[in-house]
Amino acid sequence: MIKHSYIFILLIISNIALSQPVPNVEENIPFLMTFGLEAETSWGDDDFSQTFFFLIPEEYNQPFFIRVFDPDTGGEVDEIAGNWNTRSVYEVFGGEGVWTEDDARETRPFGNYKSGTLLASRAFAENPRYDNGWYTFGPFNPAQGEYVEVYKGRIFKVICEGVAGDDGNMYRYYLSTNADENRPIEGANAFAYEYSFRMHNDNEEVAHIYPYVEEGTLSVKIFNFDWDSDGSIVVISVDRQGDAVKASGEDEWFEDELTIQPDEIGTSFDFRFVKAKPGLVRNNNVVVNVRNQRDETLPFYTIPIGGVPKYKGEVEFEPIE
Repeated sequence: MIKHSYIFILLIISNIALSQPVPNVEENIPFLMTFGLEAETSWGDDDFSQTFFFLIPEEYNQPFFIRVFDPDTGGEVDEIAGNWNTRSVYEVFGGEGVWTEDDARETRPFGNYKSGTLLASRAFAENPRYDNGWYTFGPFNPAQGEYVEVYKGRIFKVICEGVAGDDGNMYRYYLSTNADENRPIEGANAFAYEYSFRMHNDNEEVAHIYPYVEEGTLSVKIFNFDWDSDGSIVVISVDRQGDAVKASGEDEWFEDELTIQPDEIGTSFDFRFVKAKPGLVRNNNVVVNVRNQRDETLPFYTIPIGGVPKYKGEVEFEPIE
């Protein structure tokens, strides 16, 4: 669990831009990804479930909404495996234990990972009504979330699971003050402990995720699944110019370990996913998580805590040719 008290100040600094799509603009990730539970894991999803947390600052006391872009599985955005047969369920949780329960912060859908109080749920199959469209959950009262002192705010949880079929569901979230438009909440953020996402079908695009290095972290293990040997994964930080991480092939997990430098404590990493050239691996789906030396998961914030990290010296980064 996060123990240091200065994270709230860093959250304020990080959220000045107010942008709250999930994935965020700085991440340059086109879609989150969850496959139906009958899919082959070689398509890029290891467990057919993905959890995101939404942080509402304590000073915000108005109703809010969690919007889902393209929640169905079918049509233009999603990935078909034969015929459209996939059903995905989205569940919104609040209340005591929604985040403080240990299983909620794990990377596998086991145990009491659906902790808290179920506030809303909806199942989607193929539905042209929601293809390239939005579905809105809510309104929710901030008081329905779990108050966490270290965040100075209330936390809600959204779980998307593929409960049938073998197709890929590509979707995005937006935390909004409005049911029909995407209007951000000042000071809010979203985070996950494992990221399952779709890469761009473009060699020039670089995806980013931003794990936060908490106080007391001595080393981290970086786990990635089904990278398809699609280029390189590189780490940038305030004290790291661009360390390469071992990248996985198809349908396999790879791990690598980094020793944390003192200046990296209380900052975010920038994990860059750089596609190979020449050639193009299309529809590449990737899963990533990070653990510290105590085997605790590190959070990935969509708005990086402390801002996007910049190396203290000059850095020139060239993609792999």
